[in-house]
Amino acid sequence: MKAKNCLIFGGSGQIGANLIRKLTRNNVKVTVVTRNIHQKGLRIKTQANAGYIEIKEANIYDQNKIEKLFSDADFCINLVGILYESKKGNTFQNIHSVFPSLLAKLCRKYNLEHFLHISALGINEASDSKYAISKLEGEKNIFKNFSKSTILRPSVVFSNSDNFSTQFMTLLNRLPIFPLYYSGKTKFMPIHCTDLTNIIYHLISKGSETKIIECVGPEILTFKEILEILLNLINKKRLLLPFPLAIAKLSAKFFQLFPKPLLTEDQLRLLKHDNIPSGKYKTNSDIGLPSKLYFKDEVKKYSYMWRDGGEFSTEKYNFGDIGKKS
Repeated sequence: MKAKNCLIFGGSGQIGANLIRKLTRNNVKVTVVTRNIHQKGLRIKTQANAGYIEIKEANIYDQNKIEKLFSDADFCINLVGILYESKKGNTFQNIHSVFPSLLAKLCRKYNLEHFLHISALGINEASDSKYAISKLEGEKNIFKNFSKSTILRPSVVFSNSDNFSTQFMTLLNRLPIFPLYYSGKTKFMPIHCTDLTNIIYHLISKGSETKIIECVGPEILTFKEILEILLNLINKKRLLLPFPLAIAKLSAKFFQLFPKPLLTEDQLRLLKHDNIPSGKYKTNSDIGLPSKLYFKDEVKKYSYMWRDGGEFSTEKYNFGDIGKKS
């Protein structure tokens, strides 16, 4: 059987790298589009055997160049997304609404078998967030332009190369006090990158009539519980201090001035809302693909990098019996 061809946008991130390995191991050829082949190309190449991966350099705003890539594709997957806006044209509107709409139109023009788009969980409730509004608009544009589309709404995605667990462990390692926004009560269902890529592969290989799927991990954790798990794993004690909303807003105003902000006002608005299934759509469990990997168990595998002593810390190895007479 002829290998299928999958066109991937945003393939250099944590989901992309895992997905490329999953697809190519299962006889799917991938074309990965990146903005800077010199920065990202070498890493992307290592994710698959030669002959199964092709890397193309293109700006997502260059419609003519992007369109040429669709002629040989059977599927298209969009993993492109941002958590904050920049002054380089990377606005929520452009990235989450305009660009997915363009991809959907090209999928229709070249009659692709399936378009799969990664959105985000909880965006229906966060009506005061520019991020959420742009995500919802992007979803509407996709369905308007290409009916053979599936949208995945994952909760927080984690792995050893994420910007979630690793960033929090770095901050917890350095800061004696850590702020709890909204008293740390916001609920999440973190999903491991492997579980999410398994869902994506299933949809590509088997197809699906389900339009929107909420993708979640096997457990509900509050923000405070997540921080407590991370502190326990890196063997640190820190004061988790609830921040009044007024102070939280001031801190967000300050942090969003940085080139890579730790927190923005828009992200603070998102934190008001639980990141768990809405009950309005099917979840990955409903379609027979329950997540298997638990947050604490998986983060434990790489948390040693943030412990004093690293891999050889006494937290990992028990030296209690060394030197005792038998």
